[in-house]
Amino acid sequence: QVQLVESGGGLVQAGGSLRLSCAASGNIRVIVAMDWYRQAPGKQRELVAGISSGGTTNYADSVKGRFAISRDNAENVMYLQMNGLKPEDTAVYYCHADLYRLGSIPKYDYWGQGTQVTVSS
Repeated sequence: QVQLVESGGGLVQAGGSLRLSCAASGNIRVIVAMDWYRQAPGKQRELVAGISSGGTTNYADSVKGRFAISRDNAENVMYLQMNGLKPEDTAVYYCHADLYRLGSIPKYDYWGQGTQVTVSS
């Protein structure tokens, strides 16, 4: 089994910062890509940022210049540094990973349980 566990969410004032972490554990051979998604009440889940195993990153336009994604391949941990937070960043943030499991050929994708980020004005 594979688990993704997020941490670091919370309540912060506008302009503040938070750092989210996502730790992957279990029967993992290699993680190909990891992403952060978010879902605000009444809205669809959207991609916030992604990072490949080689370190290539991509960001939603709404967070460019404010958020930074990184990962530690050795520890299977991904981070999202969020600066200059705005009330519209309020959402549940989900970790997602595309990976190969030990002893298995297909690629699988997994989701974390989500962590709440609330930005007050």
